[in-house]
Amino acid sequence: MSKFSTLLALLSVLPALSHAQSAVYAQCGGIGWTGDTTCVSGSVCTVLNDYYSQCLPSSATTGSTSTVASTSTVTPTSTTSVSTTTGSSTGTATSTSATSTSTAAAGNPFAGYEMYPSPLYSSEVAAAAAAMTDADLAAKAASVAQIPTFTWLDTVAKVPSLGDLLANATALQASSGQKQIVPIVVYDLPDRDCAAKASNGEFSIADGGEQDYYGYIDQIVAQIEKHPDVRVVAVIEPDSLANLVTNLSVEKCANAETTYKACVTYALNQLATVGVYMYMDAGHAGWLGWPANIQPAATLFAEMYQSANSSPFVRGLATNVANYNALQASSPDPITQGDPNYDELLYIEALGPMLSSAGFPAQFIVDQGRAGQQNLRQAWGDWCNIKGAGFGMRPTTDTPSSLIDAIVWVKPGGESDGTSNSSSPRFDSTCSLSDATQPAPEAGTWFQAYFETLVSQANPSL
Repeated sequence: MSKFSTLLALLSVLPALSHAQSAVYAQCGGIGWTGDTTCVSGSVCTVLNDYYSQCLPSSATTGSTSTVASTSTVTPTSTTSVSTTTGSSTGTATSTSATSTSTAAAGNPFAGYEMYPSPLYSSEVAAAAAAMTDADLAAKAASVAQIPTFTWLDTVAKVPSLGDLLANATALQASSGQKQIVPIVVYDLPDRDCAAKASNGEFSIADGGEQDYYGYIDQIVAQIEKHPDVRVVAVIEPDSLANLVTNLSVEKCANAETTYKACVTYALNQLATVGVYMYMDAGHAGWLGWPANIQPAATLFAEMYQSANSSPFVRGLATNVANYNALQASSPDPITQGDPNYDELLYIEALGPMLSSAGFPAQFIVDQGRAGQQNLRQAWGDWCNIKGAGFGMRPTTDTPSSLIDAIVWVKPGGESDGTSNSSSPRFDSTCSLSDATQPAPEAGTWFQAYFETLVSQANPSL
């Protein structure tokens, strides 16, 4: 008898627990779930995956209303390997996947499409260019407004603006005849940035953050389903899964592991129902490219892909998001000594076959928005407003590897990585290192001096 069948048999003889009932489409089970495990009349608690069971209308499922028990015992094994979850969720419902109203197109989702430039970023760039006194630099700066950059949905308050973005892209597509992609970043996990010295997330696991996150995803889905004619591409949760590969020795990361997995799984499943093409964030060459990290990373990414029922909308992985690594380095930066995967292409070509062997035929996108200049950092882990950085390769589907769908600009260049003000609650000492531009404003706010450097040091030149 399988472990799953054994658990079902045990559950069948347990006395029923007294719980309030979850509403239709609410969560009712999964690893780490401690809330209501029965559903209101007319709906069935349906196991979508190990981390998420949902009350679905009876007409959409088979079986009857069920009680779903779940436990999780997480045992970190080391800072460079994936921990093992020994618990599982069970139930009597037979449906195992979220139903998509879209069919994934074969091949590269960027092919034949234009990426719609973010109006918010374009307005920031236009204002920055207008403030420059050097006419040549201002003209170069103004041109950046036409380069498509991802829109970050890093708070719930920003989600309604996605509707406007999608509506504008739909109108442009209709008037021009050119198919549009709206590129977004899903970035609002509870206890976000678990290994950072200062987290800037709005949700806390201890204060209902997991449920808040599900609501955040549901709001994104609601906006997208109103505009089915434009394609959406999303980077899913920068840094989150990479932290689970290397930073489980950090208490906050160890405590967040189950929640991170549950939330990312929910995002992958729900966004697939409205046809979003997704790339989970995979850190970068200097983080997961090391021999001790790359195989555990491949194992974790494949696990998450399978938690989303191996959906074709989970297209692959995004690397170098908001970072500075070259796609192809002409020579290894001295800080990369010891890492055989010293640029993003080497990292991708090493990781890709490992993922394929694990059952995840992943493709990649690579952020080159601030990678125009190299050999700038004192250590590969330095990430904050690096001095001398320049805008890099322009977004394109003309890439040096069949594994790479597109070169993209994910991080909006000119928005600060973090503040150098040590009195700020969000201060991270990385932002006051010798290779960080100072003084720097709060993360996400406009940093005029830094933007001007990115323009002047752009390679290729603007």
